[in-house]
Amino acid sequence: MPTVIKDETKENLPKNFAQSSNDETKNIGNTPWKEFFTDVNLQKLIETALVNNQELMKTYQEIEMAKSNVLYQKGKLSPFVNAGGSIGVKKAGRYTSEGAGDASTNMEGDHPIPDPLFNYEGGLNASWEIDIWKKLRDEKDAAVAHYLSTVEGKNFILSNLIAEIANNYYELIALDRQLDIIHQYIQINEKALEIAKIQKEAAATTELAVKKFEAELAKSKAEEYVIKQDITEKENIINALTGRFPQNIERSTENMMPPLPEQIFTGIPSQLLENRPDIRQAEYELTASKLDVEVARKEFYPSLGISASLGLEAFKPNYLVKFPESVAYHLAGELAGPMINKSAIKANFQYANAKQLEALYEYDKTILNAYLEVSTKMSKIKNLNQYYELKNQESKALEKSIDIAQLLFKNSRADYLEVLMNNRDLLDAKIELVEAQKNQLTSVVEIYKSLGGGWK
Repeated sequence: MPTVIKDETKENLPKNFAQSSNDETKNIGNTPWKEFFTDVNLQKLIETALVNNQELMKTYQEIEMAKSNVLYQKGKLSPFVNAGGSIGVKKAGRYTSEGAGDASTNMEGDHPIPDPLFNYEGGLNASWEIDIWKKLRDEKDAAVAHYLSTVEGKNFILSNLIAEIANNYYELIALDRQLDIIHQYIQINEKALEIAKIQKEAAATTELAVKKFEAELAKSKAEEYVIKQDITEKENIINALTGRFPQNIERSTENMMPPLPEQIFTGIPSQLLENRPDIRQAEYELTASKLDVEVARKEFYPSLGISASLGLEAFKPNYLVKFPESVAYHLAGELAGPMINKSAIKANFQYANAKQLEALYEYDKTILNAYLEVSTKMSKIKNLNQYYELKNQESKALEKSIDIAQLLFKNSRADYLEVLMNNRDLLDAKIELVEAQKNQLTSVVEIYKSLGGGWK
């Protein structure tokens, strides 16, 4: 008998998420993706991917294959009927019982049997396995469960695809913003270099200061090309997801990061069981594996088959039209079951049982990972919000300090190193601020996906 393990993971699922409201009426995972992602350019990219993405198209074919298997298993419940005809020839040896009988008939009868003997026949043949143990119906139900699993697999890919496009799109906007910051930084260094040259001519500073500013300017210009390459690579990642050859990705020209939601509503953990396609997929696979165990167990039972045929048969074509002499039929029933050497059936049963336990563990793991994923993402969003606030304070403070440093250097009251350090610190702070904004956005996308959003 199959090993029975209690599914404690589903039963012990917490009642709510930490750091979140347990209001089940509010859950961003239930929001359609067109309402969640309001950027028109992003919506166009997602719509294109839903039509062109090769991975998604492959999944649709897997669904069609699973659907065909359901029809095949359903067809096995009905009789198989074939229509056809055949022509054959046979010659029995003279010194055999059949040959001797034919020879005796030819000597005594008025209608001799031809030698060699031809045989012409045509008609209908039928066979039907009676599903007395519901084995065939279990096979059909297992195929249906697997079909539903492939549909949920498609939904899971759909959810991941939408999230991946959104994340890459936000990363692309972040790179645009970083490139804009680099351009501003280059302008600041160019002005600082001009001041250094003027100061050198006035003997207020040395050639060393000029060279240091020139080096910093060259360094910032080199970083510009690194970001440009990152932009190209990110655009091609999005093009690959949308099934297109390399082309420009339309996006806002303002280089502004999209706003964050005011509050993230997660609902309650039990909603994951319905909203997460990967959990539903694992559940259907578990159902299919249980049915496979039942099918394997019923292989030990005897099977009942019925075969029948009805047609016309004669040794000359012109005799086929003679009724009822040429009519031939047969009807037979067969009840057979395994008696000796059941090792193959036992092995198949043990395999199905192990497969069932594997599906159960996979289902439990999927539920656990889903809950932990949401919990981790919520904690990340909270900490990223704090990180962003502090980085924003740092950036504003450095913006004020750089103006002061430039003024002091211009009046020969500050060293060039102070200006360089302030410029570099401000660049790093602004880049990190944009990176923090990007991480906030992608974390919101990830929590949306983790709650089962995107595929509906």
